[in-house]
Amino acid sequence: MPCSATIVGIPGPVLDAATESLLRAANPAGVILFGRNVTDKPQLRALTSALRHVLSPEAVLMIDQEGGRVARLRPPHWRQHPPAARIGALYDHAPKAGLRAAWLTGALIGQDCAEAGFDVVCAPVLDRVVADRSDIVGDRGYAQDPHAVALLGRAVADGLLAAGIQPVMKHLPGHGRARVDSHFHLPTVTDNTEEDLLPFIENASLPWAMTAHIVYPGWDAGRPATLSPAIIARIIRGTIGFQGVLVSDDLAMHALSGTPGARAAEALAAGCDLAMYCPGDAAGNEDVFANGRHVTHAAASRLANARAMAQALRAPLDAEALAAERNLLLP
Repeated sequence: MPCSATIVGIPGPVLDAATESLLRAANPAGVILFGRNVTDKPQLRALTSALRHVLSPEAVLMIDQEGGRVARLRPPHWRQHPPAARIGALYDHAPKAGLRAAWLTGALIGQDCAEAGFDVVCAPVLDRVVADRSDIVGDRGYAQDPHAVALLGRAVADGLLAAGIQPVMKHLPGHGRARVDSHFHLPTVTDNTEEDLLPFIENASLPWAMTAHIVYPGWDAGRPATLSPAIIARIIRGTIGFQGVLVSDDLAMHALSGTPGARAAEALAAGCDLAMYCPGDAAGNEDVFANGRHVTHAAASRLANARAMAQALRAPLDAEALAAERNLLLP
């Protein structure tokens, strides 16, 4: 049975019968988990194992685990990971140490997530930090300098890949200049520059990327990037040159309007490979499934390439040794 071109959340820390039945019927391309789905290591491993038995073999299990304030796996059961800004600050005065700390953080996050049963992590954030803008990026961003962002983001991604995890760079084509938080409002960015695109351009070979729910009038006056065929074709696939798996940001965010299913249909029609809807409510998931489509041949090829990249780059890692080294760099 072909996969639906959707990634959805689920309601709680166990796979209840109704959710299991819905996932079996819809066969989504993946499931994303959040804090509401996580209590401790044995529970989470049981949940991801249960999901593996329900989903297709090629489906992904995804989690947001950037470090800092965006972390679903938290102490005391998992390590605390530093925010991007702390790594960027180290890079500012000791570039080699900063890059090493970035790679170590990616590898350690990757090990935590791989052990829990995930294969895709929504990180790194490659949005530039821009003064006097919304703190939606804030300490989630590595730096203002686009080359520093590109290098540090790549180091984190390489660490994730070394742990066998597929990284998702976000949020294309750049969230740093937004003046409002797209979780609550639709931002308009009139001054995006080539510097804002550069971290994505320099990391265009990464396997996954996530769109931004932002209107960029210079590229499309009426639609946010997630829903814009022009931005996806001309800027993301064209100028940036990204040819990997393109997933929408959470379609439940208040930057967008319309039903969950209508948003999913529009994102897929615009050129996203996968439409992501995160709240986990049955009605929303059903609407997304009903209005979606099957994974295209092109998207299936991209997903296979992403899996192959992570498998090829996976390396044996000693988590305790890596954590001890990072503690020396970021005490």
